[in-house]
Amino acid sequence: MALTATSTATITTLLISLFFFPKIYSSDFTHIRFAKADVDLLEFPLNLEFFEAEFFLYGALGYGLDKVAPNLTKGGPTPLGAKKANLDHFTQDVILQFAYQEVGHLRAIQKVVKGFPRPLLDLSKESFAKTVDAAIGKKLSPPFDPYYSGVHFLLASYLIPYVGLTGYVGTIPKLKAPSSRRLVAGLLGVESGQDAVIRAYLYEHAKEIVSPYGITVGEFTDRFSELRDRLGHQGHKDEGLVVPLPKGAEGKINGNVLAGDVDSVAFDRTAEEILRIVYGSGDEKKPGGFYPKGGNGRIARSHLL
Repeated sequence: MALTATSTATITTLLISLFFFPKIYSSDFTHIRFAKADVDLLEFPLNLEFFEAEFFLYGALGYGLDKVAPNLTKGGPTPLGAKKANLDHFTQDVILQFAYQEVGHLRAIQKVVKGFPRPLLDLSKESFAKTVDAAIGKKLSPPFDPYYSGVHFLLASYLIPYVGLTGYVGTIPKLKAPSSRRLVAGLLGVESGQDAVIRAYLYEHAKEIVSPYGITVGEFTDRFSELRDRLGHQGHKDEGLVVPLPKGAEGKINGNVLAGDVDSVAFDRTAEEILRIVYGSGDEKKPGGFYPKGGNGRIARSHLL
């Protein structure tokens, strides 16, 4: 069939656009314009992505970004106290996958915004023990050590991706550019997957007692979730692995392998709520916990002036 002048022009225009314009449907955001108003919102998650990348890398390999991807650190200080965890083969395999995924997240964000140096992170067993003591309401003996075993490491990991997940959920509605929302939605998808894997593994062991504390895996997750709610100061946005029947999906089940609201929709958190939680202080103006000197970027630093 012969092409008309109109159809020929249309095809020519499409070919030119495919040749010259970026593939906005792909995950390569290098050449896509991002709204200036979105920059701070896109940079802030780097604080948590650095945390996750370092914790998972050290846990699986015994070293972190300084060796794996030093360019992504932008000269920020090496984390304190992180070390290789005593993991079984399966858990090490999963955690190593998480680790390299986090390296990709850091790179994806830094492709589109300038970013900032890695903040000082305290990933020592003492730092985690302090957080766990606050959750349990007493000083555990011996102190909780996230690097002691696979279960210990996964319980400590329970503290991490979910906070970032809720942050991404809270960020997406505030973003102006479709390209910004696409990037964060992609990050959210993988963070949600990590959280689901961690929760599913822990749920399988929910009734097992973590020695020598006499506390079950499920009870640990309940206390961790309650602590995050207390520190966040914005009501109920967190749930452990086993919940009262009214809080289960459709009010029909106690199992809670995925956390969600009354309609099983993910909870959201603001940057300020996240800072209150990861600082362990309940105050975005008071650094501490895993971030002894506070987070980096305009949003985090604006609360420290």
